[in-house]
Amino acid sequence: MVKRYLASELGPRGIRVHAISPGPVSTRASSGLKEFDQLLEDSRARSPLGELVEIDDVGAGAAFLASPGARRMTGTILHVDAGLNITG
Repeated sequence: MVKRYLASELGPRGIRVHAISPGPVSTRASSGLKEFDQLLEDSRARSPLGELVEIDDVGAGAAFLASPGARRMTGTILHVDAGLNITG
């Protein structure tokens, strides 16, 4: 909800607001989380694409939102999760 309020408030100043919702991403920090490997495998199994998200996928989504291709978009959530968000 905050992104919607910010988008509404900042839009007249030409500022766009987005949120990125990634799936679980294997990073050095996440490797310390208990049972994270199992979470990754469960996510891969439930994902419609049958894949895991990599940090570069999240970066590519952010780059798109900052690009001219997204110039008329604001207040969105970009799910970069191989479709995991639709599986409930």
